[in-house]
Amino acid sequence: MVKVLFVCLGNICRSPMAEGLFRKRVKDLGLGDKIHIESRATSSWEIGNEPHQGTKKILKREDALFDDMVSEKITTRDFDDYDFIIGMDDQNLKDLRKMAMDQYHKLFKYLDVCEDCKYTNVDDPYYTGLFEKTYEDIHKYMDMWIDIFKKQIV
Repeated sequence: MVKVLFVCLGNICRSPMAEGLFRKRVKDLGLGDKIHIESRATSSWEIGNEPHQGTKKILKREDALFDDMVSEKITTRDFDDYDFIIGMDDQNLKDLRKMAMDQYHKLFKYLDVCEDCKYTNVDDPYYTGLFEKTYEDIHKYMDMWIDIFKKQIV
């Protein structure tokens, strides 16, 4: 099984949106028993909180489940447990690198798969209010990431 962890600052907007959307897509592709998806925060600010209402609205519209989601902070153990740890922006990646020790090869930024992007970060809708743009950024590259994950299935 390939284990994937999406990470953002508070784990209430971007990473749970990615978690929900990817879980649904993986399930729809019949890969639910082969690719495991979760999400975490780099900060402690929102620990225990549900996803932001803007994220819930999009996940509900897309028929992606979110009832079991609450914000959790990433731990050093996660670096042992997950094959891919994907941050949403430069600051997430910087924070993750501080924890990675010898596991840098597991770290990625979500838009790393975009070769022609004019921007490199998935902006935080907590600050911008642009949840639909966040959805578009995540959704556009989902299948590219899933193709990468599928190559790791043994």
